[in-house]
Amino acid sequence: MLQSFLKFLELGLYHILNFDGYDHILFVIIVSVPFIFKDWKRLLILISVFTLGHTLSLILGVYDIVNLNVNVTEWLIPITIFFMAVYNILTAEKSKQRRPYLMYGIVLFFGLVHGLGFANAFESLVHSKENTILSILEFSIGIEIGQFIIVLCTLILSFVFQSIFRFSNRDWVLVISSIILGFILPLIFMSPMFS
Repeated sequence: MLQSFLKFLELGLYHILNFDGYDHILFVIIVSVPFIFKDWKRLLILISVFTLGHTLSLILGVYDIVNLNVNVTEWLIPITIFFMAVYNILTAEKSKQRRPYLMYGIVLFFGLVHGLGFANAFESLVHSKENTILSILEFSIGIEIGQFIIVLCTLILSFVFQSIFRFSNRDWVLVISSIILGFILPLIFMSPMFS
């Protein structure tokens, strides 16, 4: 039991922290970048809402309740990052006026999309359907820990650039969101949807 828990926890950590799937890292960064240390509770709740959506769609996908074409989900994942980057750019000046409940809904939906993108791959990792939900929960704990690591790194970098290098929060959000936009645009157009 402990061996299985550690296996799926490690797989969840690897899934989020693996640079081959850097889209997940970029998503967590783009969600985190407008926040500062004093907002850590709200940010961790937001990231946990993403994990909830990811977990729910993994369950729905693995049990074939929801089945979306792989090409569509692989295209939608960078679209979610693109949307968040544009949202950050448009609201960088008014970050205090963001509607938290709207963000929770958006991030939950994006978690659903990201989870569906991984459901097929996850199915091949689970050897029997009887322990699938438990395996998904163990995997999700690993994802959550990995996301918290990325959030912490983002908050530390944010603190350094805003405190030491005197970037304003607005400029920090604009720069990081623009860089991520530059990374993600090619992924959108290199998607099998355009082949």
